[in-house]
Amino acid sequence: MTNVSHPDVKGKRWYVVHTYSGHESKVKQNLLRRVESMTMDNRIFQVEVPEEKVIELKDGKRTEKIKKIFPGYVLVEMILDDDSWHVVRNTPGVTSFVGAGSKPIPLSSREVKKILRRASSKKARIQFDYKVGDAVKITSGPFQDFTGDIIEVSPERGKVKVSVSIFGRSTPVELDFGQINKM
Repeated sequence: MTNVSHPDVKGKRWYVVHTYSGHESKVKQNLLRRVESMTMDNRIFQVEVPEEKVIELKDGKRTEKIKKIFPGYVLVEMILDDDSWHVVRNTPGVTSFVGAGSKPIPLSSREVKKILRRASSKKARIQFDYKVGDAVKITSGPFQDFTGDIIEVSPERGKVKVSVSIFGRSTPVELDFGQINKM
């Protein structure tokens, strides 16, 4: 993330721009080029496509990916006036500003801090396709080849509790996401 700060500039705010889906990075590049070629760097300061590291756990496989936090949206730090609005709005791939009618509404500083903190976090967020009630098969460990139903999911710990029938009795077993597959 670029973090060129202009704390001394009055009136600058963060705005959200809607783009064609999948064109966020291209819009960022195009907008930065336009800012430079039209010498608007005194009114348009930063363009960000907030992304985060995500660990996906699906079918017992663990993959790490970089995902956009808000697909189809780009954040722009700018002083909003007719000229800067036209530069952003007429950038290829931009469909509109987010706001009421044709008036863009800036993000609150709290929202901006929260988004930028999430995007700059080094800690990967865990994303999984398991939920309470799913039937699963245990793929490793002492209960390998047992089947059961998920009774609890703890994504922050990467664990699930599975109700397994052992000697005819239902027993909760705590497992890592990587130890199970959906049935």
